[in-house]
Amino acid sequence: MANTQPTEPGPNAAAPLSGLAMKRRGPVAVWLGLPIITLGIYQLVWYYKIHKELNEHDRRQDLSPAGSMLVLLFLSWTLIAPLISFHNTGKAIANAQRAAGLQVTCSPAASTWLAFVFGINVWYMQRELNRVTEAYPGAAPGTQVPLAA
Repeated sequence: MANTQPTEPGPNAAAPLSGLAMKRRGPVAVWLGLPIITLGIYQLVWYYKIHKELNEHDRRQDLSPAGSMLVLLFLSWTLIAPLISFHNTGKAIANAQRAAGLQVTCSPAASTWLAFVFGINVWYMQRELNRVTEAYPGAAPGTQVPLAA
């Protein structure tokens, strides 16, 4: 006689991946409006927040929000350190797009080199982050969302 009781997943069964939804922000406000009003301080706050949200969205990424922000704050005079940080942020955004099940449209190179064009890389990175938030319509920031494997 066959066993008709439902079976429970074993200890080796993979749990569905999930993370936290990120906040949608206006790219122009992040790039131009708020940094002008706050004399540049908002860009550091924004950079910290997006790294924290990227980390919470997909825990498989190992990001340091404070470290990333401190690179801009203390090492911007070197020029190389911020460019490396922008490149790594572009990679993290591309990984977030992949984790959301989207086609990857964020280019780490564009995230880096657009810094030389009036700092428009901030606008670009926020626009690409907004694509991830749009992948989860109706999800409030900080709520659980499913991730692609």
